[in-house]
Amino acid sequence: MVCVACLLPLFLVPIVNLLPLLFDLIMGKIYQLFGWEYRKPERAPPACPIKPVAKKDTKVSEKAEPGQPDSAPEPVGAEGLKKD
Repeated sequence: MVCVACLLPLFLVPIVNLLPLLFDLIMGKIYQLFGWEYRKPERAPPACPIKPVAKKDTKVSEKAEPGQPDSAPEPVGAEGLKKD
């Protein structure tokens, strides 16, 4: 025997999916009573809630070559010397 709580999603999902259609039908009837025209709004297409993770390609070459410095390091005592 199956519990009623386990069967609830089987019946609840189709009802929830029909709610927008029922709303449009009811609003169309109400607008028709007043003599107005009810235009159904454009609905957004369903989207997947799970976003794909961006793949990071972290492959490092076998031997990393250090970059050359922009300028040569100055000696410790050469603070006031003029450069050519």
